[in-house]
Amino acid sequence: MKVGVVTFPGSLDDDDARRAARLAGHDAVALWHADADLRGVDAVVLPGGFSYGDYLRCGAISRFAPVMTEVVAAAGRGLPVLGICNGFQILCESHLLPGALIRNDHRKFVCRDQRLRIENNSTAWTNAYDQGDEVTIVLKNGEGGFVADEATLDRLEGEGRVVARYLDDNPNGSLRDIAGITSERGNVVGLMPHPEHAVEELTGSGTDGLGFFTSLAATVLR
Repeated sequence: MKVGVVTFPGSLDDDDARRAARLAGHDAVALWHADADLRGVDAVVLPGGFSYGDYLRCGAISRFAPVMTEVVAAAGRGLPVLGICNGFQILCESHLLPGALIRNDHRKFVCRDQRLRIENNSTAWTNAYDQGDEVTIVLKNGEGGFVADEATLDRLEGEGRVVARYLDDNPNGSLRDIAGITSERGNVVGLMPHPEHAVEELTGSGTDGLGFFTSLAATVLR
C-alpha cells in the first residue's frame, strides 16, 4: 500500500511514521500540509509532534490546511486515516472524531513506555491485534487528556469505538482511561501514544506498535 504521511510545520515524528510504514511493508509517501493533493495514497497518517497554531488550541489551525480538506473528503469515502498524538488532536478539531484533547491533568509533559489494552481490533489500524491484547507503546504528550461529554462517552463505549485504553496509571487524565478511539466506520483512528516509536527492538521499547501499520494489509484484503 501507499501510505501518505502529512508533514505540518512543527511535525517531529513524520520521519518515524514513514519508517514504520516501510517496516510494515508499505510504500511511504511524504505529503505536505499546504498541498491539496493526496498523491493517490491508500491510507494517511497524521503524525505526532507539534503543529502551527497550537498556541491557540492543539490542532485548531492545522484543520484548515489544504491537505486536510482532501483528508476529510477521502475519509468520508472510507480512506484509512490514523492520527497520532497531535494528529489525534487534528482529527478531533476536524470533526472526523468526537471529543477533544486538553492539557494533562497534572500539567506536566509525560514521556514513558505505556501499557495499553486493545479494546477494538476490527478497525483498519488494529486488526493485526487480538481484542484484549496488552501492549506497550511509547507515550509523550503535554496535552493528551481525552475529554467528551457523558453522552458522547457512553456512545463511544456502547458502539465499541474505544480502540485502546490505558492500563496501570492514567498518564494524562483521559476520561475513562481512553487512549484511542475510532470513527463509526472504523477507518479513522486517533491514538495518543506513539506506535511508530515501538516498531524495532533496537530502540528499546519493543515492537508492539508495528501492528497498527501491518493492519492495513488485511484492510485491503477484506
